[in-house]
Amino acid sequence: MEMSPQLAPVRTSAIVQERVLKTAIPGPASLAMLERKQSAISSGVGMVMPVFVAAAGGGILVDIDGNSLIDLGSGIAVTTVGNAAPEIVRAITDQAELFTHTCFSVTGYEGYVAVSEALNRITPGTHPKKSALFNSGAEAIENAIKVARYFTGRQGVVAFDHAYHGRTNLTMALTAKSMPYKSGFGPFASDIYRMPMSYPYRDGNLSGPAAAEIAITQIEKQIGGSNLAAIVIEPIQGEGGFIVPAPGFLCRLAEWATENGVVFIADEVQSGFGRTGRLFACEHEGVIPDLIVTAKGIAGGMPLSALTGRAEIMDAPHAGGLGGTYGGNPLACAAALAALELYENGGLLERAREIGELLIGKLETLQARDARIGDIRGRGAMIAVELVNAETGDPDAALTSRVAAACHADGVVVLTCGTYGNVIRFLPPLAISDELLIDGLAVLAHALELS
Repeated sequence: MEMSPQLAPVRTSAIVQERVLKTAIPGPASLAMLERKQSAISSGVGMVMPVFVAAAGGGILVDIDGNSLIDLGSGIAVTTVGNAAPEIVRAITDQAELFTHTCFSVTGYEGYVAVSEALNRITPGTHPKKSALFNSGAEAIENAIKVARYFTGRQGVVAFDHAYHGRTNLTMALTAKSMPYKSGFGPFASDIYRMPMSYPYRDGNLSGPAAAEIAITQIEKQIGGSNLAAIVIEPIQGEGGFIVPAPGFLCRLAEWATENGVVFIADEVQSGFGRTGRLFACEHEGVIPDLIVTAKGIAGGMPLSALTGRAEIMDAPHAGGLGGTYGGNPLACAAALAALELYENGGLLERAREIGELLIGKLETLQARDARIGDIRGRGAMIAVELVNAETGDPDAALTSRVAAACHADGVVVLTCGTYGNVIRFLPPLAISDELLIDGLAVLAHALELS
C-alpha cells in the first residue's frame, strides 16, 4: 500500500501550544494527500480545510507538513475534552486489551450498562429514565422519533426553521437547509412539519412566549395536537447558525407538548456535554425534555450517541425494536465513561464559561469597530458571529467565506454555518489555552480587515 511521507509520531503531551506555520496552508504534503483523496474518495465527501492531521492535543492540530493550527472547531464539537486526552486514550487502550466488540444485542458487557446509568443520572430531571446507545447523532434522532411514534401511536413530527438533525433520510426531512444536506436526495420521510423558530436577531426580538405561541397556533391549525407524536428541537441550533431562542420559547413549547401528550425531544448532539457551560443546554432554560439525544462530545472522539428519556416512553417499543450492530461499542463506552468523569469532576463546565466570556469580550470589541458583525450569540464555548451588510443588515455569505478562508490560510481552523451561510462559529476544545484563543481571535480580526 502506498504511503506518503508524514511526520514522525508526536505524543499529544509534546505538542507545543502555539500556532506555527512552516509552509503555506495547505502545504505540499497535504496537497499530495489531497490528490490521493480526490482519486480514492467520493466527491460528495467534502473538507472544510484541505489539510491532513498527524497529531493533535490541547488546542492545536499538527498537520503532515509540520504546521501547528489553532483548533476552534473541535471536530464539530466532538473533542470537547481535548484531542487524545490522556484519560480517554488510557480508557480505550485498557478496553482494547480485553475485547473490542461483541454486539450488545448478542452478548452484553458492563460498559454499555454503566454509560446508560450515568446518562440516566446526569440528564435533566429526577424522574425514572432509561437509555439506548447508538453510533451517530442522526441515528439517535431516528430512534427518538421511532420511540415517540410507538409510544403515542401517532405519526406527526414537528421540527423548526434553521434546524439540523442529520443526513439520513428521516433526519434530512427534519433538517431545514437544502444545500448541501438535502438537495437532490429526496423524496424524504413523510409526516414532518416545519414551524417558525425564535430567532431574536431576525424576528425583532420577539419574546420567547410570543414566538412559541406563533408556532403552537400553526401546529394546532395545520396538524392538530392529537395527531402529533413529537416536537424535536435543538436548545441552541447548531448548523442553523447557533441561534439561541428567546427566553421562555422552549419552556412554552415543552409545556404545550405535555398538555397535548406530545413527546418533547431535545437534540443536544452539538450543545450537550459541557459545551455551553452547563452539562446540557436545555438546563439554561429549566427545560426537562421527555427524550434527550446526545452524541459528539460524549466520548472524546469515539463514535457514540445516546437516547435517554422517561422510562415509560423508552420502554414502549418491543424487544429487538431498538439496537444495532455497533451501537454502544465497548471502546466507545470506555471512552465515554472517562469523558463523563472529566465533565463532572474536571472543571470543564467552569472552563466553558470562561471561554465564553473571553470570546464574547473580544468579539464585542471587534463589533464596536466593525458594523458588519451584526450579532454575537451563544453560550459558553459555543459562540458565533453573524456577518451582514453593514448598511442593510442582509446576510453576507460572501464576506463570511472570505473571512473563513483568510483564517484558514493563517493557521486557524474556523467553521461557518447558518441557513444563509453568514455565520462563523467557535467551538474550541475546553482544553485550549487563553493564549491560543486570543491569538486565534487576532487572526480573525486581521481577516476581517483584509475582507
